[in-house]
Amino acid sequence: MGLRSRNKVSPNFNMSSMTDIVFLLLIFFMLTSTLVSPNALNLLLPSSSSKTQTKQTVSVSITKELDFYINQDKVEFELLEPLLLQEMGNDLSNSIILHVDKTVPINEAVKVMNIANENKFKLVLATKSK
Repeated sequence: MGLRSRNKVSPNFNMSSMTDIVFLLLIFFMLTSTLVSPNALNLLLPSSSSKTQTKQTVSVSITKELDFYINQDKVEFELLEPLLLQEMGNDLSNSIILHVDKTVPINEAVKVMNIANENKFKLVLATKSK
């Protein structure tokens, strides 16, 4: 009598489900890392309900102590325009994201806006969502 079991257990381990999970986690972390704000300065931004999406190339920040920063590097106002010209290059798709503390007088932000306007840079004022 040759009775054999029809269900044989395969000793092989299939890694396809494990790799699917790893790729899903990789995609999740790649997407969430793009949402992290590169601006490490602690600024109280004004509120706005509108959203503007642009390719960020250079971040200019003004703190409540009236310190100017380009991409987290403190600069003097007199050096702001030459450094912006150097950072922006000749690419027309480049833009400036202006982060201004809400306690800063508006004329300080207008100074940076004038520099952007004179050099024909695209400028976006950063706000926090309501």
